[in-house]
Amino acid sequence: MKRSKLIFSSMLLLTTALASACGNASTPNDAKAGAGGEVSKPKGDPVKLTMYSWRPEDKEGYAKIIAAFEKDNPDIKVDFKPLKSTEYNTILANSLQSGIGVDILQLRPYDGARALADANYLVPVDGVKGLDGIPSAYLDAARGSDNKVYGVPFMLNNAVIFYNKKIFTDNNIQVPETWDEFVKVGETLKSKNIVPIAQSGKAAYLLSMTHTVIGPSAYGGNDYVQALLKGTTKFTDAKFVDSINRMKQLDTFFPKDFVALEDKDAQALFYTGKAAMYINGSHRIETFEANKVDFPIDFIPGLSAKKGEPAQIATWVDGSYAIAKSSKYPEQAKKFIEFIASKQFGQLFSDELTRVSPIKGVEPKHPLLKRMATLSEKSSTPYLLLTNFSQGTPTTKTTFEDSLQGMYIGKLTVDKVAQDTQASADKWFKPQK
Repeated sequence: MKRSKLIFSSMLLLTTALASACGNASTPNDAKAGAGGEVSKPKGDPVKLTMYSWRPEDKEGYAKIIAAFEKDNPDIKVDFKPLKSTEYNTILANSLQSGIGVDILQLRPYDGARALADANYLVPVDGVKGLDGIPSAYLDAARGSDNKVYGVPFMLNNAVIFYNKKIFTDNNIQVPETWDEFVKVGETLKSKNIVPIAQSGKAAYLLSMTHTVIGPSAYGGNDYVQALLKGTTKFTDAKFVDSINRMKQLDTFFPKDFVALEDKDAQALFYTGKAAMYINGSHRIETFEANKVDFPIDFIPGLSAKKGEPAQIATWVDGSYAIAKSSKYPEQAKKFIEFIASKQFGQLFSDELTRVSPIKGVEPKHPLLKRMATLSEKSSTPYLLLTNFSQGTPTTKTTFEDSLQGMYIGKLTVDKVAQDTQASADKWFKPQK
């Protein structure tokens, strides 16, 4: 199985497992005392909450964050248990089905969260203290089909074009604003034997992340997104096809045999100055600092349809925290969820893990993140395939990503990528009324 499916589309495995579990005569939630009330603990013995995450690299940061919570809540201990991203969905599914092992869990955003909520594995958190400090559009990432909120969004992500400022300065390259300027920059870098873009293609989700940066200026950004969701246009629209064609054109600016290249190797090209640009999410800033990159890095938020117009920066909720319905300690879990919804948590999270918080009033200290947060407020566009098309078997997002891989190895045409993506959406997507 391709790594892309494991990382971003393995929600399919979890959804299938949950659907199967919900088809049984009884569910593990019905059998657990925690589903209806708190199980008593010996007096003076702190309650232990197990917290699942798919980010082992965040363990040190969460240790400081959880310590702040436990200082004010000595009767609750939180065991942060991070799992490998590629194993997270399977382990989580087993825990939820058995009704043991997890109290607080990270939710995959949008359709991933909806699948768990609809399968009756989560406790709704509407009305939780602090939730009103998170914009409704961000809460949509953790809603069930019943429109209730089942998780507290804790992290925003932006997809941008990171670039090596030294390479740009040394080669007298101006930061591009439009697609045409971006192509000229790529040609200039290539003529100087510098890889223009350190792109990995082995994990197909990285290709759709690049598309969500490059594509909006071709397909029309939010106007196209709204038309697509209303059913008045399709993925086979000429503008969206043009966005795929632009991805095809970038082939010449990617490393040789990039479809077989791991992301860590693409990062290495960027870190060592062999590549001038690297397209990825804002979470990579933490990685840059951990690797002690010795040149100044800046970012291009996206490309403008016309020079002088603001680019729309791709913004989405990259995860939420929820309460497992099978938790034996729902009241304590709710108290921790309220902490996650607080400005205190948001600021600690942003400072310790170098991320943008969705909580109003939290201001990132890192200058690049601070700029991203400001741009997101002014002019943002969603990661379309993730936020609205992560359903289907396989998901439409996965179909798009795998089709891009097929295009790059010469098996699919640009038009076929668009057709296959639309065919996938036709199987399940219903336009908004």
